[in-house]
Amino acid sequence: MSRLGPGKTIAIGFVLVLLGFVLPFLMVLQIIPSNLIVSFLSYGASVAGLLLGLIGAAMYVRIHRG
Repeated sequence: MSRLGPGKTIAIGFVLVLLGFVLPFLMVLQIIPSNLIVSFLSYGASVAGLLLGLIGAAMYVRIHRG
């Protein structure tokens, strides 16, 4: 099993947080229908992206500590 490096982990976290921002924006503009599933998907992507970003930052600090 290959492990992701800190840069890839941060990048995946950024994409998920961006998805968590874009989905509600598209719902407000009524481009995609606003329903419970999309709302939970947006929230979950945002939380997962935040956690992955924090984990990636911690991995980066651990590797480059000194």
